[in-house]
Amino acid sequence: MNTYKLLTPGPLTTTSTVKQEMLVDRCTWENDYKEITQKIRSQLLELAYAANGEYTAVLMQGSGSFVVESVLTTALSKSDKVLIITNGAYGKRIVKMAECIGLNHVEYGVEYNEYPKEAEIRNILLDDRDITHIAMVHCETTTGILNPIEMVSKISNEQGKSLIIDAMSSFGGVEMNVPELGIDYLISSANKCIQGIPGFGFVIAKLEKLLACEGNARSLSLDLYDQWKEMDKDGKWRFTSPTHVVAAFAKALEELTEEGGIPARFTRYKNNNDRLRELMGKLGIHAYISPDKQSPIITTFLFPTETFDFGDFYNFIKERGYVIYPGKLTDIDTFRIGNIGEIHEEDIEELGRIVDKYMKVVTV
Repeated sequence: MNTYKLLTPGPLTTTSTVKQEMLVDRCTWENDYKEITQKIRSQLLELAYAANGEYTAVLMQGSGSFVVESVLTTALSKSDKVLIITNGAYGKRIVKMAECIGLNHVEYGVEYNEYPKEAEIRNILLDDRDITHIAMVHCETTTGILNPIEMVSKISNEQGKSLIIDAMSSFGGVEMNVPELGIDYLISSANKCIQGIPGFGFVIAKLEKLLACEGNARSLSLDLYDQWKEMDKDGKWRFTSPTHVVAAFAKALEELTEEGGIPARFTRYKNNNDRLRELMGKLGIHAYISPDKQSPIITTFLFPTETFDFGDFYNFIKERGYVIYPGKLTDIDTFRIGNIGEIHEEDIEELGRIVDKYMKVVTV
């Protein structure tokens, strides 16, 4: 067993009690297990401030990308068209999914360290009346930017568009009132801010919109409507569910409540992030994203020098108990450090001491 902690955007460091839930084997047909699924669905709606009956929660096997693709293939019919707003690799992945599925779509892309512009979105919608849906990533873990969800939701509501939000790295760590924002499909994953284990994701969907999607899906396994229809009966998944992961997630939800809910978790994450950027800045390592656009989830840092060796830096840190992330930008040398999961102030302080020691070693 490794003893290092993951300073990554998910998978992330989980509590020992979440891990312990996976030591029990469960049968997918047992009522006790199906009740776990139903309880999770109710709790997710509560976290989203969404009323059961107006919204529903659907769990889907696979990674977060599987779940994003399940929404795209289900929510859009052949006559629909989606505007995909991108400023990072995960927005670009939605574009690639749309291409693979054969969806009618248009991309509006901006620089990775910039927000999409309201006027430009409005102009695109004005010029292209065929657009029926808008899709955007909330927290782009490519860079750590937290996109302006309120601005985009306002436009979507005014223009009568269906809104799809990839909140993979933000839901559970950043408060979102899904009904107030008018989000029709919010997508996230078990192994992010709720601090569970990889293996499934979930969609908080406006029921009226989901009911209209019957027959849209171009995939059997990723048909979100059919998954909801089966799961809504008694909690039974259509196909084999990741039972150990589901049980761990149920425990993670309990621990989120014990911590004080999303507001308390946001505060811990933000304090981690503020202190991380402060410590790194003092060592001459600066963030790529400006503070006003920075999420409390993950930070992209620029290489401090032209001769900086990330592999050596990574191994130095790992040998001392922490794992960080390589960068995802293609034109700038960067690395990333996440501060979600079971990470606390003392971990950030210890990381600062490790990086300080490394910088002194390599500059001597």
